[in-house]
Amino acid sequence: SCRLPLSPSLLVKGIVPRDCSYFNSNAVPLKLSFQNVDPLGENIRVIFKCGDDLRQDMLTLQMIRIMNKIWVQEGLDMRMVIFRCFSTGRGRGMVEMIPNAETLRKIQVEHGVTGSFKDRPLADWLQKHNPEEDEYEKAVENFIYSCAGCCVATYVLGICDRHNDNIMLKTTGHMFHIDFGRFLGHAQMFGNIKRDRAPFVFTSDMAYVINGGDKPSSRFHDFVDLCCQAYNLIRKHTHLFLNLLGLMLSCGIPELSDLEDLKYVYDALRPQDSDADATTYFTRLIESSLGSVATKLNFFIHNLAQMKFTGSDSRPTLSFAPRTHTLKTSGRIRDVFLCRHERVFNPSKGYTYVVKVQRDNPAEVTFVQRTFEEFQELHNKLRLLFPSSLLPSFPSRFVIGRSRGEAVAERRKEELNGYIWHLIHAAPEVAECDLIYTFFHPLPRDEKAAGTNPTPKPADATWARSLGKVGGEVKLSISYKNNKLFIMVMHIRGLPLLQDGNDPDPYVKTYLLPDPQKTTKRKTKVARKTCNPTYNEMLVYDGIPRGDLEQRELRLSVLSEEGFWENILLGEVGIRLRDLDLAQEKMGWFALGSRGHGTL
Repeated sequence: SCRLPLSPSLLVKGIVPRDCSYFNSNAVPLKLSFQNVDPLGENIRVIFKCGDDLRQDMLTLQMIRIMNKIWVQEGLDMRMVIFRCFSTGRGRGMVEMIPNAETLRKIQVEHGVTGSFKDRPLADWLQKHNPEEDEYEKAVENFIYSCAGCCVATYVLGICDRHNDNIMLKTTGHMFHIDFGRFLGHAQMFGNIKRDRAPFVFTSDMAYVINGGDKPSSRFHDFVDLCCQAYNLIRKHTHLFLNLLGLMLSCGIPELSDLEDLKYVYDALRPQDSDADATTYFTRLIESSLGSVATKLNFFIHNLAQMKFTGSDSRPTLSFAPRTHTLKTSGRIRDVFLCRHERVFNPSKGYTYVVKVQRDNPAEVTFVQRTFEEFQELHNKLRLLFPSSLLPSFPSRFVIGRSRGEAVAERRKEELNGYIWHLIHAAPEVAECDLIYTFFHPLPRDEKAAGTNPTPKPADATWARSLGKVGGEVKLSISYKNNKLFIMVMHIRGLPLLQDGNDPDPYVKTYLLPDPQKTTKRKTKVARKTCNPTYNEMLVYDGIPRGDLEQRELRLSVLSEEGFWENILLGEVGIRLRDLDLAQEKMGWFALGSRGHGTL
């Protein structure tokens, strides 16, 4: 037996060849499985890399470990996954394998090669592995914290080459990055173009998990606040990180060789900025990353590049089914019948179709719920296996008018009923294939609502508390220093929809009353199509003596920009500044109403 260099506490006695394989990246790392000396212990899986300088990975992971310690000491657990890595020689070493984790690429391509452009793959994958509502809520919470930690850490250290095979997600919702072959801003070039164009990787499918849908929710406010808080905590220790990295300048790592490399970290941490300025700065970085098409395009190109490595024997699977079921394991299906359609609100509004499945055993009748998109995915995967001549035609996805209307759902019900009947009575190689038996096998969500009519529930019901005030709430941070009044407009939640049912384009306008000449007007930028906008913008009033300040009232209005028409007032609040102790910063949510004084 021998001890693994990765961790001397791991005692192994041999290799398990049938469990070993390799990864399809440039260095072709080996996936090794060692026999555990402990007969009750599981095999120990590690990655052996040859061709990469793992000292750089060790250094990067050490920096992230120090960041995590700083956060934890300040009472902020970012749920970071930090794995072991050990360089055993020049250009070689071992890396710990994290169990129950998958790369973003594998998760996204379950929805096709263009899965990186879609919003739902990550949420669907987490839902698949966390079918119970409380499990899924916990996974989303883990995702929010770990995603925020990854955004801050990868930005500060300038970690590049961030494609979807270098980011992983655990079934528990923890996100983490791997393969730190490029850091301190040394990005890979595609001709004269940098491959990493965004400040860090934060895409719309990640935002979809956080928001619980495709519209911003109050959870997104929590995510932005976490990012900014974590960033400001690291900024307080700028000299620690510069000193630690400075000690490594002479060790021969190519991407950490001169003062310019240290300057990258200094510029990223912006030690000259106040916490409020840094909060505004990082919020803009989040918006820039979320709006970057280049990241998704980079993911898509990587998907295409990896297609040539994919074995031809790999069978298509359904993205919403955790495991594959067969005729042998499930029992022969004798008949299927689509009973009805039901309106659903979670995870998004639409219709689901309840299918009655009868097997050879007369007593065995199950009900499964499937959406139109899931029926369509089944058909698309079947087309990869069989010629179109063996498959029934699939109902058209395109409809005139509202695609979620009751009439459309009724029409689709009849068409889908015919489709599944023909599938079950198709040629044996089609009717008895694993895809069909997996599709009609009950999922945990089906067992929970078997044969019942689920109570409709809005998508954000578990996350957004009812506010009681029609106009919503605004989160402000108000402080006074050196004859300057600082008003940080942070977030707004629960704004009402416009009269036509559309989301508003809200912005914030403030005045210090009395102000007959309208000289104290300040405005934020306009947020587009949202009832829960994030701003993190600082509005400053200069040259106001404290005695004058106590006679003033801050009047804050939230309006929706309407282009050529008059802007619509969504809510406003008046705050008497004498009621606030401005010797220290005041932060909190203020209720928006039609008129009246603000209450925290």
